[in-house]
Amino acid sequence: MNWITFAWPMAIGACLTMGAIQLQVGLRSKPGTAHLLFALNAFVVAVYACFEMALTRADTSGSYLALLRWLDIMAGLQVVTTAAFVWVFFGTGRKWLGLLGPGLTCLALIADLMPQPKLVYLELTGIRKVPTFGGASYTVADGVHNPLNFVFYLGVLSLVLFVADASFALWKRGERRRAAVVGGAITFFTLFACVQAALVDNGILRTPYLLGFAYLVILVAMGLELSEDTLRAARLARDLLESERRMELAAEAASLGVWVRDLKCEEIWASAQWRGMFGYTSSEPLAFSGIMKKVHPEDREVVERTLATVVENGGTYETEYRILLPDGRERHIASRARVEYDGGGRAVLMRGVSLDITARKNSEQEIIRQRDEVTHLSRVTTLGEISGSLAHELNQPLGAILANAEAAAIHLKSDTPDLVELREILAEIRRDDIRAGQIIHGIRDFLRRRSLALEPLEVNELATESVRLISADAVQRQISIGLEIPPDLPPVMGDRIHIQQVLVNLLVNGMDAVSTCPVASRRMILRVAQSVPDHLEFAVSDAGVGIPPASLDQVFDPFHTSKSGGLGLGLAICRSIIEAHGGSISIENNSDRGATVRFSLRIH
Repeated sequence: MNWITFAWPMAIGACLTMGAIQLQVGLRSKPGTAHLLFALNAFVVAVYACFEMALTRADTSGSYLALLRWLDIMAGLQVVTTAAFVWVFFGTGRKWLGLLGPGLTCLALIADLMPQPKLVYLELTGIRKVPTFGGASYTVADGVHNPLNFVFYLGVLSLVLFVADASFALWKRGERRRAAVVGGAITFFTLFACVQAALVDNGILRTPYLLGFAYLVILVAMGLELSEDTLRAARLARDLLESERRMELAAEAASLGVWVRDLKCEEIWASAQWRGMFGYTSSEPLAFSGIMKKVHPEDREVVERTLATVVENGGTYETEYRILLPDGRERHIASRARVEYDGGGRAVLMRGVSLDITARKNSEQEIIRQRDEVTHLSRVTTLGEISGSLAHELNQPLGAILANAEAAAIHLKSDTPDLVELREILAEIRRDDIRAGQIIHGIRDFLRRRSLALEPLEVNELATESVRLISADAVQRQISIGLEIPPDLPPVMGDRIHIQQVLVNLLVNGMDAVSTCPVASRRMILRVAQSVPDHLEFAVSDAGVGIPPASLDQVFDPFHTSKSGGLGLGLAICRSIIEAHGGSISIENNSDRGATVRFSLRIH
């Protein structure tokens, strides 16, 4: 075995091996264009090396010309695939310069597509064997050189300029290693191959063509950089896998169910946490229609409308709804998701997370129940504080009814009872009965335990009823209560009993504040006005001692009280009621004396 039969097969095998490896990577990668172009270039170099080795063994002029034709075609393909690889792999360079090299080489190859190849030689005068070391020999040719062959070499030089220009741009972009290794190798060894082939074509250098070996070095440089990219991608894949595991662990720790919905093919992927949350097994197929059937019928329309809106308008959404499990249990779910779009602006994907908030909802319901009980207790306590006055107010119509009934009985004992007088007595009994009934009805409603039920409330009627409940106590304490309510105010949205409790609490607090003042100063005012376009403001003002400035920020805190024996829950309950209505409440000292509590309610 001589060096010729050893060197070229080794080069061919190396090219095929590198090409096969990068072909496999390119077919599995997305995108794998650079790997596929490298594989194509490597296979072209391997075929070129085969013709190059065969040319060293040519024994006739005809076979030499035939092999030389295929050698030129393979060299042209090398120029084309190398330019394409650099354009894709670097992503830089002038496009026209990248097309110029392949264009000139393809133009020059027209001469080799004729029946008699004439790209290198216009006429082949003969071939001869040249001995070399190791007992080997190779074939060289003699002939008339074609001066238009320079077009082919001009295309190769254009390729070199394109690679140099692309490498310089890549260097400026900061990718200096890639520019130096790949760009430098292609530039240097392409120039080497170009000069060596030109010297052989012109008979100056009597050696075999060595382009295959020069391009093998280029392939090694290109393969090193591609392998570095592959290793970098592998490291990135490992990092992504580790990140995915961490995210999965975090999602499980937070009880989050992750899901992805493909809007084009309506395929849904969901994590094991999500499947367990919605009552699906690990292998059960997911369909959007089936998931929507699990949503509570009362919430289904809202969820479907929310999803349709976010798909149409984009962005993210947050929603809460209930689902029904196969065993009949009800589960509360909070979901958050965002929509992703393709280049054409079409919604293609929806990613989201879901959280089981059943325990939180149950806790909220329990808190609401306990708050209602405390609120009811506060109403009972308030009525207990004014029970003496209420009894006095109730005794008045009852006493009047008794007196009128006795008067009517006396009139009926006479032989000629005065019917007109009896009618007047009965009318007074009826009026006093209605008044007593109103007092009892108001107390019963005030004591009733109930959840929040919003309805339109007439402001004047609401304020009058509240003042009537504490009017007897106010009379007994010699406190005057004024009402300043414009007649044309719109109704507000609220729960009658709860808002009445707020007003009664504030009025009782105001009476306590002025009860120690001189009789002439014992006055309070309940005002209602439209503060902003969509809210009415209620203000309860007193002329009492006011609130210490240090306590202004604490008066609404639970168990904070300035009364001896007070629980400190009245104002805290008032705040919770007003905030449950979507309003706000505040307190401030007046400029002269006393304090004013204000709260707002939304207009119906």
